[in-house]
Amino acid sequence: MGKQILIVDDEQSIVTLLKYNIENAGFTTDVAYDGEEAYQKASAGNYELIILDLMLPKMDGMEVCRKLRKNDIEIPILMLTAKDDEIDKILGLELGADDYLTKPFSPKEVVARVKAIIRRTQRPQENNFQAIRIKDLIIYPERYEAEMDGELITFTRKEFELLYYLAKHKGKVISRDQLLSSVWDYDFVGDTRIVDVHVSHLRDKIEPNSKKPVYIKTVRGLGYKLEEPV
Repeated sequence: MGKQILIVDDEQSIVTLLKYNIENAGFTTDVAYDGEEAYQKASAGNYELIILDLMLPKMDGMEVCRKLRKNDIEIPILMLTAKDDEIDKILGLELGADDYLTKPFSPKEVVARVKAIIRRTQRPQENNFQAIRIKDLIIYPERYEAEMDGELITFTRKEFELLYYLAKHKGKVISRDQLLSSVWDYDFVGDTRIVDVHVSHLRDKIEPNSKKPVYIKTVRGLGYKLEEPV
């Protein structure tokens, strides 16, 4: 039996296309055709990943994602959207989606993203849970949390993984492609805007002024680095 993927879309042609390609890649699939069915199945089932369309009857994909994360259901989510609208992508990531693809998409890329997300979430957890302190920021790897000036900050899983990776490489410039490879586990050239969106979220949470960051610096033409503020 392969790992089971829940496909959520109200378009039969999309479901058929995804089922065919994902099952050919060695996974088993289950299907939901509306948001309520998707939420019920995800709450009760044991899935490796959810492919979740944004525009759904009864309950849209954003609400499904929000309710799952609110109830501490941490199944990885790959969100599909027919809208090439940055606000939808950003909102989906803020609500806890792990990744997104815009329709029309390549079935080969969907399978590649699915494999990357599953590889990443099934990696052995590090045994070294030692907190990392960078001036007023303290990062707690075992809790996926951080404190700034003693105030607790919570993150989505992907936000924290990005912050932790940058912190472990403090002072080093990390390219967007390297972050895609190391944090998102993409083994192909992906959409680096997903990195920029997550960096923006991190800055909103940890920077005294997100417009003038002192922790996560942009190195123009190269990437990002996390450094200790002067």
